[in-house]
Amino acid sequence: MTNRWNGRAIAALFSLVAVVTGIAQDKVDVSGKWLFTVQTGAGSGSPTMDFKQDGERLTGHYSGQLGEADLKGTVKGNTIEFTFATDVQGYHLESTYSGTIDKDTMKGTVSITGLGTEGSFSAKRQAGRL
Repeated sequence: MTNRWNGRAIAALFSLVAVVTGIAQDKVDVSGKWLFTVQTGAGSGSPTMDFKQDGERLTGHYSGQLGEADLKGTVKGNTIEFTFATDVQGYHLESTYSGTIDKDTMKGTVSITGLGTEGSFSAKRQAGRL
């Protein structure tokens, strides 16, 4: 009877270690430079985002066709959401990106208020991290 309990205890311990290891490996950190491909009703572009992640908190910088802007957002699990605002030719534009992260890639949707347009994006992490 003792051997059976020891076997079950060892099996339970291995299961717990596997779960904890899996959780640790699934932690997402998007810190670094990312190259985006964006398609909207107003056109397409290839902006870059430099992200800095601290837990679920996301900050960074946008550089692209709409100019330059600081951004802020969140990363929860493999879900990312961030916003930034720019002024282009007298129009105040607020861009919101929402998507999912898969290692060094992400994809999702973008909405740009001020232009009244929506679209999609994909992104790939560039070499090196912040």
